[in-house]
Amino acid sequence: MLAQPFLKPVVVWVGLGFPRQLNTVADAYQFASEWGGNSPEQRAAVRACKAALAGDIDTETARGVFMAFARKKDILVEDTAIPPAARNRRSSHV
Repeated sequence: MLAQPFLKPVVVWVGLGFPRQLNTVADAYQFASEWGGNSPEQRAAVRACKAALAGDIDTETARGVFMAFARKKDILVEDTAIPPAARNRRSSHV
């Protein structure tokens, strides 16, 4: 179940304003787990991704919860926030 892809990737800001594309539930789980903090939104994102990895909820539900966390932390990249060429680049910064 680790390779459960999102229908549409989620892009978040990392490091010094670099976009990072998260393509799967496992990507989102790792990101949320490693995020510095312990907010209710972060815990919900981790729980939702973990549940999706276990097959208890669908991938897109976990994506929505993760996006709510990213939006609350002001790290969600909206489609119009970065140029198209940068959207395809994968950043390894966390």
